[in-house]
Amino acid sequence: MHYLLTYEYTADYLERRGTYRNAHIAKAWQAQERGELLLAGAAGDPPDSAVFVFDCDSAAPIEAFVQGDPYYVNGLVARHVIKPWTTVVGKDAKTPIRPD
Repeated sequence: MHYLLTYEYTADYLERRGTYRNAHIAKAWQAQERGELLLAGAAGDPPDSAVFVFDCDSAAPIEAFVQGDPYYVNGLVARHVIKPWTTVVGKDAKTPIRPD
């Protein structure tokens, strides 16, 4: 199942992220190497949020990712949301639907 994880960053995120950025990116690459995280990155210009696309059997690995993420642990994430994502179009869609 695909899942979307979204982060809403704090107002001072850009000023504070430097201290934690390398560890945050390392954690994301580790999740990618385990096959859990497909894509991730900051959104906005300047960035005020982030979007992560996971492929997992449940939301448990995603919640574990959040709880261990240096951005979350150190208060750079004001809010996070994990949602199941029913993918229907694309070569990697889990439940592809084609028109009649």
